[in-house]
Amino acid sequence: MITGASSGIGAAAARLFAAEGAALILMARREGKLKQLAAELTTAGFRAVPVAGDVTSATDVQHAVSEAVRHFGSMDAAFNNAGWGAAGTVLHEVPDEMYDQIMEVNVRGVWNCLRYQLPVMLEQGTPGSIVNTASTAGLFATGAVAPYVAAKHAVLGLTRAAAADYGAYGIRVNALMVGSTRTELLDQAIADSSATEQQMAARAIQKRLADPVEIARAAAWLCSEQSSFVTGAAVPVDGGCSAV
Repeated sequence: MITGASSGIGAAAARLFAAEGAALILMARREGKLKQLAAELTTAGFRAVPVAGDVTSATDVQHAVSEAVRHFGSMDAAFNNAGWGAAGTVLHEVPDEMYDQIMEVNVRGVWNCLRYQLPVMLEQGTPGSIVNTASTAGLFATGAVAPYVAAKHAVLGLTRAAAADYGAYGIRVNALMVGSTRTELLDQAIADSSATEQQMAARAIQKRLADPVEIARAAAWLCSEQSSFVTGAAVPVDGGCSAV
């Protein structure tokens, strides 16, 4: 199951996971783009089912998880990637509506996914892996709005708590601490602020933005048995910006 699958990191992950043999439930709000991606994958001979929905809706998430079991018989891995941010605004100028939306998508969205994915994995009684997309904003303040920093810290907290609760059952839960990545969301953030692409790229030691597939590769590794002794981890995929 991949959330936020209609574009950016989610779409890159869908293509990569499919190529590596995964059967996919693709969830996102933009139904048209989601169906287009699913059609692309199925035409290429892969297994992909689009499920339009919003991660802030428990009903939508429960439906997507149920569809995974209905179509494929199990849910072995999940990439909870859906997220939303906004251009930099000092804390006291953040409107309530922006705070609410950031917390709903980034925190409640991950919460909803975990609370419906985990029971399915428990019932299966087989190893499972969940990867949550956090951010370098979950490690330190990045100049993003304060609610986004708080939300991504919360995603890491949920990740570690879930890892502690379910590790004895063979379920691993990890977080990707993602740096600036070339996505629609980043393009919008640049358009809404005084920041430039060069300034965003300068935060990384490598002095460039990530390509979405570079994040997807890390998620694929964490979802695979190749990372079988990794859980509760905050894995930086940030070009080194958290190292300096």
